[in-house]
Amino acid sequence: MTYDLIIFDYDGVVADSELLTSTIMAEQLTALGLPTTLDEVLSEYVGRRWRDNRALVEARHGRPCPDEFHVNYSRISRARAQSEMEPVPGLIDFLNSRTETRCIASSSGPDWLSLGLDRFGLSEMFADRVYSAALHVDRGKPHPDVFLYAAKALGVDPARTLVIEDSEAGVQAALSAGMTVVGLTAGGHVREGLAQRLTAKGAHHVADSYDAVAAFMDR
Repeated sequence: MTYDLIIFDYDGVVADSELLTSTIMAEQLTALGLPTTLDEVLSEYVGRRWRDNRALVEARHGRPCPDEFHVNYSRISRARAQSEMEPVPGLIDFLNSRTETRCIASSSGPDWLSLGLDRFGLSEMFADRVYSAALHVDRGKPHPDVFLYAAKALGVDPARTLVIEDSEAGVQAALSAGMTVVGLTAGGHVREGLAQRLTAKGAHHVADSYDAVAAFMDR
């Protein structure tokens, strides 16, 4: 089928940022006395808003996470992203080759999204079609709210929307929204077993590159 809208998640789909930010989160939580490995962050917290992850962190450790944690984590992440963050391989060519309407619907906050889009030269390409679950909806992924919000804002039927996601929470959210979802495993954070986990959550297809995403769309 043809799609009227492509919704891109951001971290791990547009920005190859998951390894960077997950490493920082693991280091910062461990420094607080909440021992956390990189693989634990990648498997448990990726794809969700901090306000939702905070509850998961506190439940896991049985201790409160200080209010200033996210402020410090964000500060360090932004400082390093300004010189280290790059787009996911193949993204730019994929964007330049497609004619469908496109938008971003992410769990990340608008400042973080703007930083990467400016750095990659993509701000004009996405313009005002950037939606944040931290800003625009009450419930974050795995709830479908941010995807449904984006489709409604752009006047597109969810059934004619393709979502590109890299997290289990994102796949669940897209399926709940009634959209087709491709699990993308092209980012630097991808570990063995992610493709199988995305498939188990119901992804219609798993692609290890943007060329594979294009092939799925044009099949």
